Amino acid sequence: MEVLAISIDTVFTHKAWNDNELVEMIGKDVPYPMLSDPKGKIGSLYGVYDKEAQLNFRGLFIIDKEGIIQALSVLPPPVGRDVDEIIREIQALQHVEATQGAEATPANWEPGQATLKPGPELVGKVWKEWKP
Repeated sequence: MEVLAISIDTVFTHKAWNDNELVEMIGKDVPYPMLSDPKGKIGSLYGVYDKEAQLNFRGLFIIDKEGIIQALSVLPPPVGRDVDEIIREIQALQHVEATQGAEATPANWEPGQATLKPGPELVGKVWKEWKP
């Protein structure tokens, strides 16, 4: 898995944010590359760049190794994200991929919890099977 951050900010702004904000909040550097897209070309491709305002919305795209978007979230700039939920979603996607779709991870599933076996016999009976 590879994580990339892309924004319209310059690499200098990224460094200042990392050194003066992130390190103060979590005590370490950002653990993945931060790329600069000053003209919003990549943001435009993903539909998160507002050309008139010249800013990106907070877009999160989880893309599998075949290049298919498996999950996405788009929030306006003032709304923060839940990193724990993002990690949980990635873990759920990885689990489903590892089982080749033979197991499903229901809402709020965490690694180590029971999964569901998708199929016609599960329809209308998830409440009987899933006991979080």
